[in-house]
Amino acid sequence: MCNDYRLEVDIASIAEDFDDLQIKIRMPEGAPNVPAREDVRITDMAPIVKSSDGDAIGELVNRRWSWPGQGGKPVYNVRSEGRDLGDKRCLVLCDGFYEFTDPTDKAQKRLDKWLFTLKDHRWFCMAGIWRDAHVGEAFSLLTMEAGPDIAAYHHRQIIPLPRDRWAAWLDPRIPASDILGCARARHSFLSGAKI
Repeated sequence: MCNDYRLEVDIASIAEDFDDLQIKIRMPEGAPNVPAREDVRITDMAPIVKSSDGDAIGELVNRRWSWPGQGGKPVYNVRSEGRDLGDKRCLVLCDGFYEFTDPTDKAQKRLDKWLFTLKDHRWFCMAGIWRDAHVGEAFSLLTMEAGPDIAAYHHRQIIPLPRDRWAAWLDPRIPASDILGCARARHSFLSGAKI
């Protein structure tokens, strides 16, 4: 299950790509101050695009990854299957995500870390949802059954959204299941690279 991802692409390049796709976003809190990060971890602040009222399709803001669940454990991944995902959807910006496996060298105690990146673009958006919590607004990544590129590493994976579906994901009038079905059919990653 994804509990670590990467974002090394600068916000200016991300905003330019949204412009190229004719997806109007605004930054109501100013441009997020996001240094290049090799590791974005649970409870970190990270940029997301959430749906917007008014003339823009989305708002680019910094939010906490995970909200406290029952017993205080962080909710950082949510299964997408069989759920009403409501209207609080978001795009989680990244250029790669990690999965961890048992070490190939049994003398090593640390898990092997594998980086997955998209084949056709240097950064992408993962499907997410957000909510208000006592820690403020926070987001969680949606997951699905692993596709063939990820299955050898983990039985679940994040949901990379195709670029032509980003605006639709932010539109609550479009059923989430329609968009996620399209994402399941079209994702394709480079092989995991051991870090």
